[in-house]
Amino acid sequence: MKKKVNFMCTAFRDGFQSVYGARVFTKDFMPAVAAAKEAGINHFEAGGGARFQSLYFYTNEDAFAMMDEFRRVAGDDADLQTLSRGVNVVGLDSQPRDIIDLHAKLFKKHGISTIRNFDALNDVNNLIDSGKSIVDAGLRHEVVVTMMSLPPNTEGAHDPDFYEATLKQIMDAGIEFQSVCFKDASGTSTPAYVYETIKRARKLLGKDVNLVFHSHDTAGVSIQQYVSAIEAGANQVDLSMSPVSGGTCQPDIITMWHALRHTDYDLGIDIKKIREAESVFRDCMKDYIIPPEAMTVSPEIPFSPLPGGALTANTQMLRDNNLMDKYPAIVEAMAETVAKGGFGTSVTPVSQFYFQQAFNNVMFGPWKKIAEGYGKMVLGYFGKTPVEPDAEVVKICAEQMKMEPTTKKVVDINDADPKKGVKVAKEMLEKEGLPLTDENIFIAASCKEKGILYLTGKAQVNGIYKIDREEEAAKQKGEYTVTVNGKAYGVKLTKNSAKVNGNDYPLNVAFGIDESAIEATKDAAGSAPAAASGAAATPSHEAVSVNAPMPGLILRIDVKEGQQVKKNQVLMIMEAMKMENEIYAPCDGVVTKIAVSQGQQMQSDDELLVIS
Repeated sequence: MKKKVNFMCTAFRDGFQSVYGARVFTKDFMPAVAAAKEAGINHFEAGGGARFQSLYFYTNEDAFAMMDEFRRVAGDDADLQTLSRGVNVVGLDSQPRDIIDLHAKLFKKHGISTIRNFDALNDVNNLIDSGKSIVDAGLRHEVVVTMMSLPPNTEGAHDPDFYEATLKQIMDAGIEFQSVCFKDASGTSTPAYVYETIKRARKLLGKDVNLVFHSHDTAGVSIQQYVSAIEAGANQVDLSMSPVSGGTCQPDIITMWHALRHTDYDLGIDIKKIREAESVFRDCMKDYIIPPEAMTVSPEIPFSPLPGGALTANTQMLRDNNLMDKYPAIVEAMAETVAKGGFGTSVTPVSQFYFQQAFNNVMFGPWKKIAEGYGKMVLGYFGKTPVEPDAEVVKICAEQMKMEPTTKKVVDINDADPKKGVKVAKEMLEKEGLPLTDENIFIAASCKEKGILYLTGKAQVNGIYKIDREEEAAKQKGEYTVTVNGKAYGVKLTKNSAKVNGNDYPLNVAFGIDESAIEATKDAAGSAPAAASGAAATPSHEAVSVNAPMPGLILRIDVKEGQQVKKNQVLMIMEAMKMENEIYAPCDGVVTKIAVSQGQQMQSDDELLVIS
């Protein structure tokens, strides 16, 4: 008789994060959840990780309402699981104990039954308080050891000895758990190391503990990893469904089913029903644009271990800010930020820190601008890194951030931080006149200003890459409404003519701008349209325009029109690539114009305000 291999369906959380940067509307995928349930799947990843903040940041939805709906559709018997980042819970920043505790209680309240809990640095201290809160809330605790492979000719942790030692530390710390997961977010661990690691873990844990292996196909070896893990003693793996499987995602259920054919193992599924469920899911997602890099196996990932869940999240942000051309250079630069950062596992939030620092190194020059998360990590404010970070980088971070390295426990640091915790979140809500519900408190604490934007109704749907069917139909017909200098024209294009407001004109389109042809027809065509009336007058020589240094979102405006400001005073905060960038006054003066509003997306060199 074949041995049953259990699996969790990650399509509706990790799949969404890995392909769409977690930007998917709840109503669009719930029919696929129902279809998966009908196909016999009863273990789902249903939220957490990036699928918490993304709803407030992009889809303008409530993550708690999404979890409620997931429970309703999946049914009472389904095991709904979420992902938590240890003391960071569902954000990039770490939290004090009261927020960590609130996280577990709220997720239990909103239908979750299991929380997978990891620390990217494998600092067991970060799993003690978070694990206790999960268990105390009545949830199943799946504790995690995070994995990745180091680039060739590099040493420092991330081998079976290191992972075995980490698991022993978890057990010695007395952390209560019902399941153990070995999580390789970048898919770079060699199958040989996976086999040896899982073999040792099974020996330590005994035969009855649920032992899970998780990976992504970004480096192209996930099926071999999974088979190695199963043969070594894992009794559960994570699998996804098309169209969010393979590439940056987990292997597909069908692919794994095929890989186990003619072996001693079986997924215990009705393959016909699974195929039907995947067909429903593909139909649900047909309007979402899949970035090409999301479906790609990259030979560069073993050298720059960018996780599937962070890869498209970051490329989508680059697209948001018209910076996608910088992506190859950022990936190349990331290898150095990993090597000099202490070899924390490349999984959120550490993978984001690596990418942010690589982004800064490309945009501003190597180590000229330290990303806040990266700087805090190498200085010890997220816990102990597996190996010591580069001494020179530590020195640069300390100088730029004006912070000293620390070895204190993260939750102790956060408990003493006057800018964190339930009390601070309540103050944020009270300032805006918002209800002091537990949900609102957690949203404010984990999403900060962008959470308040959502709660006050100022947030907007943004960054959702979907096909506009009406637009596509209009393109097929060649029909457009073109507005020039305030006047609208109905234009229908055919191969050789353009019908403008019902009149036909011959048409020829050539690439590039032919200046000589334009000059020859200028007199016949008449002068160019006059500038729009009411255009702003040229500012006086005493007015100084403050422009956006790079694309980003206006997160906060700290000044008002008519306010006197001093040189180097902070005027506003822009967010780009999940990093806050302070905009400083270039001179003394009075703010005579504020050209932007909170929540507005800006491009490079857009005018922000004027100082006279």
